[in-house]
Amino acid sequence: MATTRQQAELHPSEPAARPRVAVVKTRPETVLDDIGRAMRMAGSTHVLSPSRRTGLKINVSWQVYYPACSTTPWQLDGVIRALVEDGHARENLIGIHNRTVVVDSRVGEVNNKHLSVTRKWRVPTVHTHDAEVEWVLHEPSKPTRVLHTIFPEGILIPKLLYGIDMVHLPTMKTHVFTTTTGAMKNAFGGLLQDRRHWTHSVIHDALVDLLQIQQEIHPGLFAVMDGTIAGDGPGPRATVPHVTNYLLASADQVAIDAVAAKMMGFDPLSIRYIRLAHEAGLGSGDVREVEIVGEEIDGIDFHFHRDEDTLASRGQKLIYHGPLKPLEHLLLRGPLVPWAYAASRLYHDGFWYPLVGKKRIAQMMDTGWGHLFNSYPR
Repeated sequence: MATTRQQAELHPSEPAARPRVAVVKTRPETVLDDIGRAMRMAGSTHVLSPSRRTGLKINVSWQVYYPACSTTPWQLDGVIRALVEDGHARENLIGIHNRTVVVDSRVGEVNNKHLSVTRKWRVPTVHTHDAEVEWVLHEPSKPTRVLHTIFPEGILIPKLLYGIDMVHLPTMKTHVFTTTTGAMKNAFGGLLQDRRHWTHSVIHDALVDLLQIQQEIHPGLFAVMDGTIAGDGPGPRATVPHVTNYLLASADQVAIDAVAAKMMGFDPLSIRYIRLAHEAGLGSGDVREVEIVGEEIDGIDFHFHRDEDTLASRGQKLIYHGPLKPLEHLLLRGPLVPWAYAASRLYHDGFWYPLVGKKRIAQMMDTGWGHLFNSYPR
C-alpha cells in the first residue's frame, strides 16, 4: 500500500489537504526537469492558471553575480519551461524586477544571466521603477501591523500586480535582519517603492503585512526556492556559499520558508516573521503541520548560523535598534541618505567583493553549478 508521501508523488495533480512543500534533491544535469517535478508535486497546476497572467518575481540581491545571493538562471529557466509545458503562453508570463537603493536591477539581470533566460523564452520583463509603471494606493482589507505607520500617506504598489498570479524565485540563505530569507522576503522589493528601507527596523512585521496584501491581490501565489547553492552567514550579500543540491516548491509562502529554515538548522517558529505569519493564519510555520513530499528532511541540518554581521549591517543595526535610534529619521530619511547608501555600495562592491567574494566565487565556479552558470550566455 502506498504511503501518503508516495501517493502525493504518484498523483501530484490532487490538491493537498494540508500545506504542501516539495523538497527535491537535484543535480546540474537534471535541474530543469527537477524544477518542473517539484512545482507539480507542490500543486502548481492547481494554483497557477494558464488563463491568467503570471508574474515571475526575480530576486536580484546584488547587481554582481555571487552564489546563493540572487535568483539563479536555471531556476528561472526551469520555472518558465514548466509553465509553458503546462499550457501557459509565454507572452502571458512577465519577469518582474525591482531596484533598491544599493542595487541596479538592470545591471543585475545581465550579470546574473536572467536577461539571457527571458530572451531565450521571449518572456517580457518589467522593472517596477521604470517611469511607465503606474503605482496606485492600496487599502488593505484589514489593518496592517506597521505599513500604515511607516507610510501614513498610503501604501503604494504597482498597478500591474493586481489580478495576476505570482511565482516567487528566492534562494535559500540567511539574512542579517531576518535570520533567514525566502519567499516572504522576496515580495519586499516588488510591492514597495525605493523607500522600503524605512521598514527595516520593523521588517518582520512588514513582511507579514506584505503577505496579507499579496493574498488579497493575487489569485494564485506560488514559490520555487533554489537551494542548489545555499548561503550561510551575514546575508544576503556576504554569505559563505555551500553546495546543497536541493529545490523547494510550495503554494504556502510561510510553509516553504519554515521548511527551508529547518533545513538550514533553525527552529522556524523562533524566527519572528514566520511565527507572526503563522499566528495570523497566513500560512503554516509549524513544519509538523506541513505535508512534505519528495525528500525526507528529518535528517537534514546544514548547521547554518546568523550570529555575525558585516561592517555595513553593524552600522545599520546601531541605527535601527541601537544607540543611534534617535537619529534614524535624519540618517535614513533625510539629506544624509545618499551618503549612507553610497557607503554601503563602497563597502560591498569596492572592498568585500574583490577581497573576499571573488575567492568564494572562484571555488563555486569549479563545481557543477559553476559550470552550469557559465553555460548560460551573458
